[in-house]
Amino acid sequence: MNEFDGAKLKKKIKKKVKKKMGNVNVEVNKGSWGFAYFLGFIGAAIFYVSTAPDFWAGALGLLKAVVWPAFLVYAALNGLNA
Repeated sequence: MNEFDGAKLKKKIKKKVKKKMGNVNVEVNKGSWGFAYFLGFIGAAIFYVSTAPDFWAGALGLLKAVVWPAFLVYAALNGLNA
């Protein structure tokens, strides 16, 4: 079985993208906001699941935990009467 070589795969993908699209400069964020979102997800998931009266409410709570920033923005705009 072959070992996975991430650098080789990255080079191959860059070559294919360059061939199809020309020179493209791609900047990759290191994920500092991703970690903050992850902590928010964990907190929201714990809150929604712990307050759920049954299994399906808990499952819905996990889905709500994924989109909690949308609830936050909605509440903020509603509070500003926007």
